[in-house]
Amino acid sequence: MAAAAEPRARAWLGGGSPRSGSPARSPELGGRGRARAGAGPGPGAGGSLPPSGHSFRKATLTKPTFCHLCSDFIWGLAGFLCDVCNFMSHEKCLKHVKTPCASVAPSLVRVPVAHCFGPRGLYKRKFCAVCRKGLEAPALRCEVCELHVHPECVPFACSDCRQCHHDGHRDHDAQHHHWREGNLPSGARCEVCRKTCGSSDVLAGVRCEWCGVQAHSVCSAALAPECTFGRLHTLVLPPACVRLLSRNFSKMHCFRISESAVPEPGDEDDGVDGSTPAGLGREAPESSKLTLKIFDGNDALQRNHFRIISVPRLARSEEVLEAALRAYYVLEDPRDFELQPVPAPVPAGDSGARGRPRGSGAAEEEGGRGPEAWIVRAMPHAQELLRIYPAWLKVGVAYVSIRVTPQSTARTVVLEVLPLLGRQAEGPEGFQLVEVLMGSRQVQRTVLQDAEPLLARLRDIRQTSLRQMSQTRFYVAENRVVAPHVSLFVGGLPPGLSAQEYASLLDEAVAAKAGLVSVSRVYSSQGAVVLDVACFAEAERLYMLVRDTAVHGRPLMALVLPDVLHSKLPPDCCPLLVFVNPKSGGLKGRDLLCSFRKLLNPHQVFELTNGGPLPGCLASGCWCAEGTAPWAGCSLPWRRCGPAWPARSPPWPSCRWAQVGPARESGTGPGGAGGGGSVSSCPCPGNDLGRVLRWGAGYSGEDPLSVLVSVDEADAVLMDRWTILLDAHEAGGGETGVADVEPPKIVQMSNYCGIGIDAELSLDFHQAREEEPGKFTSRFHNKGVYVRVGLQKISHARGLHKEIRLQVEQQEVELPSIEGLIFINIPSWGSGADLWGSDSDSRFEKPRMDDGLLEVVGVTGVMHMGQVQGGLRSGIRIAQGSYFRVTLLKATPVQVDGEPWVQAPGHMIISAAGPKVHMLRKTKQKPRKAGAPKDARTDGVPAPEGDPK
Repeated sequence: MAAAAEPRARAWLGGGSPRSGSPARSPELGGRGRARAGAGPGPGAGGSLPPSGHSFRKATLTKPTFCHLCSDFIWGLAGFLCDVCNFMSHEKCLKHVKTPCASVAPSLVRVPVAHCFGPRGLYKRKFCAVCRKGLEAPALRCEVCELHVHPECVPFACSDCRQCHHDGHRDHDAQHHHWREGNLPSGARCEVCRKTCGSSDVLAGVRCEWCGVQAHSVCSAALAPECTFGRLHTLVLPPACVRLLSRNFSKMHCFRISESAVPEPGDEDDGVDGSTPAGLGREAPESSKLTLKIFDGNDALQRNHFRIISVPRLARSEEVLEAALRAYYVLEDPRDFELQPVPAPVPAGDSGARGRPRGSGAAEEEGGRGPEAWIVRAMPHAQELLRIYPAWLKVGVAYVSIRVTPQSTARTVVLEVLPLLGRQAEGPEGFQLVEVLMGSRQVQRTVLQDAEPLLARLRDIRQTSLRQMSQTRFYVAENRVVAPHVSLFVGGLPPGLSAQEYASLLDEAVAAKAGLVSVSRVYSSQGAVVLDVACFAEAERLYMLVRDTAVHGRPLMALVLPDVLHSKLPPDCCPLLVFVNPKSGGLKGRDLLCSFRKLLNPHQVFELTNGGPLPGCLASGCWCAEGTAPWAGCSLPWRRCGPAWPARSPPWPSCRWAQVGPARESGTGPGGAGGGGSVSSCPCPGNDLGRVLRWGAGYSGEDPLSVLVSVDEADAVLMDRWTILLDAHEAGGGETGVADVEPPKIVQMSNYCGIGIDAELSLDFHQAREEEPGKFTSRFHNKGVYVRVGLQKISHARGLHKEIRLQVEQQEVELPSIEGLIFINIPSWGSGADLWGSDSDSRFEKPRMDDGLLEVVGVTGVMHMGQVQGGLRSGIRIAQGSYFRVTLLKATPVQVDGEPWVQAPGHMIISAAGPKVHMLRKTKQKPRKAGAPKDARTDGVPAPEGDPK
């Protein structure tokens, strides 16, 4: 067998430098007017780099066209077009083309990482990364990187998403740029030449998806390959610090991304994928054209997934075969393939037709029109050339090429490859051959048995799908025994149980195996546990089963938790935790969720409707004492991250930040007095805490990058937090006439607590939104509902002062005639109103949010509340203190930080909740000097796009 080693080459698409993606030699004009970059190196062809793989031909231009390399207009009537991926170029730019063709891009991926495609949406001025055409119809977008594709192009997309965590199977080197081509803002400027590199007309320019550096594809070769994470390097959680042994878990599961019902291409319409092949156009076939259905293997035939090509009616069979291969982005020698007609269903009595052989003929048969459906088959060969990649072995080559014969097995291939990789001194028992299917949605790994015949396996893969063969790699990996360990967060369980009771409950619900599954942590007050699973298969089974299981009428939820290696954090790195409520602010939270996943590591971004803040605190290394919710105060290894949410449901603020990591202040340490995690809120409508901390009255489409930069530059301030003990005397009478005693509850408060009319308005609004959540998607509508509810209560007279009793610092306080009693901790209430007022009063101290005191204010009704919000009046000042006892004589509406409910008669005790917490207050904006250059990443990050339609 002949074999040769190929030199190391960093793949341009997979996270390396684009300079090594240059073609092996400059394209040369060849037969029939085509300019082909060199074909891939064969055995013995060491010393050449991976080619760009384009198949250029000179094309006549009939409309304004731009070059995909320099993004300049192509003057004249001729340009050079790639028949496969539609790359258009000037003749002068041909020798500089380094962007790989879609047909060879999968072979250049350095580390295959699958994408996370969300629901279909309309993305204006965006281009498909596969066929390079505009996204005029609803298309798909990766939730982690900036990849945009047509639905029919998804099977041909590279598995080149960002690598956001390590799986424990390799020793990773330095972080490299992860280049993504095109879809840059039209005003983006190159980091090297400072000229415009973005375009709204074509897919041009490249941008690193970690640091945001933008450049021309040619200029990017001049940049250092190492990535420093750019302006947000102090906030980004480096991938080297995150370990997740996920095996075949999809990235949707790893990143806690809600899976939407996105049909596979062709599933919605049986057999029709709605596309014509790239390079043949999407126009309706002309009368002189013949339209054919092309299948690429048995799998496509069974699923009835085909591509449509249009060829001249008098086309020769070779031309039809070339068009069929281009439709599936296959640029191998057409002589190694043949077209076979797809047989029509044969009637039961037609035995003659059943015995007729299938031909390999042309588009038309003699004497009439040929069949309209064809299948591309690979010609059988006695031997095949195969690339073997060193799986995470530090060697001097990217891959080696060997010839596989019928006698080749996985064991013989390993024996032959090891000397070529310089590992001949080691025995083959320590290595194994791994088959990796690099699908765009999921990367699957299969360890081959030593006796597996390799040539037969290659033939089976080609029979199944030609596309699958181009997306399959073979790695030689060290036969390392990796101890399986997967942490599963399970929520939605009944609260208040012990670890043994939770284990028994899960055993009954999902039949967890006792020897492989153990309950490591219990959060009974939240009805959640963390399971340690010592088997990948059992972890996958539990994950899927838990998501489809309900206990006591409540559906369970399961999340995969990564391990954050704090010891590997750089000294200046202080990672940021982002909690997003996607239902907040007219559903703008979903746009922010996607934007923050792309700007940061997705493992830093958590959706509050998917388990609350608890999974985020656990993943970041927080530990929480039993009975203490993480949002009531979590202890971090170095810092403390602070207050936050009521235990019921997420708050109205769209985002909250918890900055974790080594303390920046000098003299701080574990549990030190100076340490304290900083928390801030990115405001959505009605967020009073955001106003106090200078984050604004509401989110109105600001650049998410500028928001993160403001968080990094924000000042840490202190804020009091309060605990409310709800001790109801009775919850109602039972059938026996004996009152049912409701157990005490504890609620955390940060901003304010309202009793009476304001809580009643919040409750009515909350119930209306729960009944029809789809209508509450705009600020104007939400405020309109509040106004309507308020008008209905304008003549309401309850006499709250007769139904409650108030004690401040153990002293009874006589209440005036009021309809609402409000305890405020911050100088903002009801969307920015100053309820306490600015007038000085010798009876009370000037209120601050860190003075250890709460202010008690009364309102006389809806009209009074409207006057306060209009700035015409202030509330009725009643008291100021640090300990309050409220006695409810009747069931009364209560709201805490915007979360309303009806509280049964009993006592409410409000007191300080331990140490103050650190919050992030936005620094005052400094006037910007004229002509000051903007940050490269600020230019390159698009604003959040609209919700998919």
